[in-house]
Amino acid sequence: MSGLMWIVLIVAVIVVVVIAAVAIRQHRSQALQEHFGPEYDRTFEANDSRRAAEAELRAREKEHAELDIRPLSAATRERAGQEWSDIQAHFVDEPTIAVISADALVCRVMGERGYPMADFDAQADLVSVDHPAVVENFRVAHGVYALAQRQQASTDDLREALLRYRSLFDELLHDGQGVPGDGTRQAGAENGAAVEQATDQPGRARHLAVPGYDDNATGGPR
Repeated sequence: MSGLMWIVLIVAVIVVVVIAAVAIRQHRSQALQEHFGPEYDRTFEANDSRRAAEAELRAREKEHAELDIRPLSAATRERAGQEWSDIQAHFVDEPTIAVISADALVCRVMGERGYPMADFDAQADLVSVDHPAVVENFRVAHGVYALAQRQQASTDDLREALLRYRSLFDELLHDGQGVPGDGTRQAGAENGAAVEQATDQPGRARHLAVPGYDDNATGGPR
């Protein structure tokens, strides 16, 4: 084979390798976009390049794979579902405390599922691997929760936060379980409708105890 033919062959092999590499990269990129959905777009906007964004998402997947994410037991699901119903029922009279309680319950359920609890941003990133469609609801709700702790959130903000928490709570509660037989998802939907109407209902004297929260102090949490 002449030297020219060798050159042509080598160039052809290089072209094939490059095309294959591009195809693999596009396939991986498409897979990430399909899996993460709006979370892919958010991560892309927060990074300098698509490559950096995709590297971050793959790092999340790798870290997530090392976790022991497990479903909740039937008893835990039922207990948590009842707690959520109680929280929503108290929203009418004490919306700030209800949102603070919702944050605590959602985070506790995350911990029981096996997600790390030390850092909110890391927690949200890892939750996004399993629940990319609702993780932004978690971020927004947690932002309102921070305002609620300082008594700076409006009733409308609190109502929206509770509904956003509920979207993730439902997925955490029933992930991998199918439709549960204990009726907690139906109860959540009914109570969600009650929250939607909460700002139009007159208040009544109720109290929902939240650990670490002093509702008699202007400073909010103790």
